[in-house]
Amino acid sequence: MSDPRAPSLLSPASRRWRALLRLARLLGAVALAALVAGVTWRLATGVRFGRAPEPPRVTHDVVVQQLRDVAKLVSTEMTVRDVVVYEQTRYTATKRALLVVTGRVLAGIDLEKGADVRIDHDARRIAVALPPAEVLSVDIVNVRTYDERAGLLNPWRPADRDEIQRRVREQLVAAAEQSGMLAHADRAAEQVLRTLLARDGYTVEIRRDPVVVAPRR
Repeated sequence: MSDPRAPSLLSPASRRWRALLRLARLLGAVALAALVAGVTWRLATGVRFGRAPEPPRVTHDVVVQQLRDVAKLVSTEMTVRDVVVYEQTRYTATKRALLVVTGRVLAGIDLEKGADVRIDHDARRIAVALPPAEVLSVDIVNVRTYDERAGLLNPWRPADRDEIQRRVREQLVAAAEQSGMLAHADRAAEQVLRTLLARDGYTVEIRRDPVVVAPRR
């Protein structure tokens, strides 16, 4: 067995050649590892060799889901108070009621009434058509009657109570609309949509389509 402490029999040139060979093998292993890592990353991220990565695209389903989220988030609620006067005459007898009503009115966007999404990926533009905001619900919180009269020939009937309820709701809706509630809901929806969708280089165009209301019969 040879003694490791014995002097090497290789010449200085041979030792230098072997050192260079080991260094070349080490550099080759490092380069191969880097190449494998690069290929793996490109395959995982969908990037092809020789081509720049494609910019991210906004899908139709994502925009529709965000529309639904916005419709829930930007609903506007307002407490409204109004005076309702009801009068009805029959057989020269007039019944009358004066009421002070308080209600909560909820306004927002009903996506079932004409919402539409169009995406132009080449122009990086999202066009959204929304119906205008409308009153979605009315919750009557309190009703106080300050004056109520009726005659023998014209007593109060269930139909009168139903008519008063209808008028109360109509006046609460009218009061909420006159306060600018619907315009506020429209602006809030537009602002939130632009914030959510204007990303990845896309511009947002929002259009308001009028709602066709069938005439009452």
